[in-house]
Amino acid sequence: MKQKDENQHVKRTQKDYSYTFKLSVVEEIERGELGIRAASRKYGIQSHSTITNWLRKYGTFDWYNKTHLNLSKSPEQKLLELEQKVKLLEKQKASLEKKLEFTDKKAIFFDMMIDIAEEELKIPIRKKYSPEQSNDSKNSTKKA
Repeated sequence: MKQKDENQHVKRTQKDYSYTFKLSVVEEIERGELGIRAASRKYGIQSHSTITNWLRKYGTFDWYNKTHLNLSKSPEQKLLELEQKVKLLEKQKASLEKKLEFTDKKAIFFDMMIDIAEEELKIPIRKKYSPEQSNDSKNSTKKA
């Protein structure tokens, strides 16, 4: 039987990487968050020339004039970006809904604890305002 080394790389082709993945790597490099070699290490891309090809194809850098271009994005790129944003917003929404549910349960729990403490200690913990008191305070300020 032949045993494969754990460090042996699997050969990949350009088709193995999704279009959105390529765009996100290019965008990350162009923002200056990563270098080409750092991106290849981070994402397990075997060759830095693969990323260089992506930068030439999908990036905003003009390789002939050595300047950044303000290229308009294709409808496909815009659609993919919007889909990614929608997915991110849906995840954020779900997270916030869970946090809201937790805080609601926490508030109910604290109200129950206060009720129990008031019953057992026979001490009013919550301040109770009556409408008559607030009206009396308004009348006294007007007369003064």
